[in-house]
Amino acid sequence: MASRREFLAGTANMVGLIALGDAALGDEPAGDASARARAFVAAHEATIRPLEKAAGLAWWDANVSGKDEAFAAKEKAQNQLDAALSDRARFAEIEAIRKGQIADPTLARQVEVLRLAYLEKQVDPALLRKMTARANAIEQAFNAHRAKVDGKEMPDSEVRKALKESDDTARRRAVWEASKAVGPIVEADLKALVKLRNEAARSLGFPDFHAMQLALNEQDQAQVLALFDELDALTRKPFQAAKGEIDARLARRYGIRIGDMDAWHYHDPFFQEAPSVYDADLDAPYAKADILKLCRDYYAGIGLPIDEVIARSDLYEKPGKSPHAFCTDIDREGDVRVLANIVPNEYWMATMLHELGHSVYSSKNIPRSVPYVLRGEAHILTTEGVAMMFERSSKDADWLAAMGVTVADPAAFNATGARMTRDKLLIFSRWCQVMLRFEKAMYANPDQDLNGLWWDLVEEYQGIRRPEGRNAPDYASKIHVVTAPCYYHNYMMGQLFASQVHHAICRDALGGADPATASYVGKPGVGEFMKARVFAPGKTLGWDALTKHATGEGLNPKAFAADFRAS
Repeated sequence: MASRREFLAGTANMVGLIALGDAALGDEPAGDASARARAFVAAHEATIRPLEKAAGLAWWDANVSGKDEAFAAKEKAQNQLDAALSDRARFAEIEAIRKGQIADPTLARQVEVLRLAYLEKQVDPALLRKMTARANAIEQAFNAHRAKVDGKEMPDSEVRKALKESDDTARRRAVWEASKAVGPIVEADLKALVKLRNEAARSLGFPDFHAMQLALNEQDQAQVLALFDELDALTRKPFQAAKGEIDARLARRYGIRIGDMDAWHYHDPFFQEAPSVYDADLDAPYAKADILKLCRDYYAGIGLPIDEVIARSDLYEKPGKSPHAFCTDIDREGDVRVLANIVPNEYWMATMLHELGHSVYSSKNIPRSVPYVLRGEAHILTTEGVAMMFERSSKDADWLAAMGVTVADPAAFNATGARMTRDKLLIFSRWCQVMLRFEKAMYANPDQDLNGLWWDLVEEYQGIRRPEGRNAPDYASKIHVVTAPCYYHNYMMGQLFASQVHHAICRDALGGADPATASYVGKPGVGEFMKARVFAPGKTLGWDALTKHATGEGLNPKAFAADFRAS
């Protein structure tokens, strides 16, 4: 899951900044915008910190408690930030500054980052409030919803357990359908939100919200689609081969023909994870393991301790709490937290390694010398990449043994883990194709048959047939469509980044170790590499520049292809 998106905001009361204007800077050399830029950034920073911290804490309280008053406070905090960023005079000021000459590249980068943050909010304030209210209501509905089967509510962990363990097709179908039941609840609000988002995007000159979101995140829609076309060609045949083997094993288990396989026969509600169909039980070593201790010891051993993060976090299931997992940096001053719902299995071992991977790529390890505006990850794809790189250890018996956990049959565990990792990369790449192409098409035309569009893409890229006669808003049951719109492609780009960084670590920090077998356990050089090559620049570099800084070349699929042997 994504780390919480940072809010870059100002305040509606920065009177001193507005008063500065050209007259106050009359002695400034012609064309030199540096003094104006420094004044803008200083005023922005002086007023933004309490607003951002308040928003971060409100977000945390709402998602941990699920209380109506907490969500009301979250909405109020977001509206205050939006109001600040929507100030047209302030946006005009930063546009003017950007057109001048700024010799200091770090100052210029701050101006560009802030400009994009302000640009997104240059819409009617009433429209911004409507968008926030709709999104908040939908998020609260997701947090409150629990799948219900035979009159009994099931938390997300029980849904996953049932889909993983039950051999009863009728039971599996009932659980799968219950997991999608939030879709009809939020469908109307989601469609309204999509149209509001499009209205905002078009008021800023973008064709739709999808194109705007990519542009605001310094990505070009055509380039992203071209990359995903390349990935489609790279993964289609290996995926079909892997899925054929998975389907054969699952069909034998359920006593059905391969041709009768449906969406509920897989172990994840969206088929975004590899099913457990192989010889070893990857959950067994974790049944009695202390997942938090494993995380503490592992991250400490590579020179990236996370004790303070765990102390601030909320890590177990409770009523009203978000059933998902997130990491958030509250103040860019080291208050970093994880929201999770741990149960003792491999899925949650991987999830905790993932979320704590986000936590080490934060103000915990980005130097305080990096200006506040730039004291965050270079891009959402780079923090997802770091998290996914660390997550991969959970399926490795050698990692478990090095961490002091006994595995009954290490060879079988490793064989299963390697196959599941390969299959997961392939399966996830196909799932990301669905998400990217669905959201692009949805925002291009929200009035089309979105149910049909969703299943057309699921059939095309995941090879899962639509259930006969089903016409339900299954797309609306994916929380990212609401809370992290037009974001999902960054997970896949993050996988490419993860593979590239891993190969660079093996080459430069582990003495040329084989990427297929290299271990990070007890290797502080890994943390030193990450601090120097990935974390230290913060947002002073964009995502592609950081990739080159960390690995020596731009983002590409070569290392990823090598990791699952598709080349």
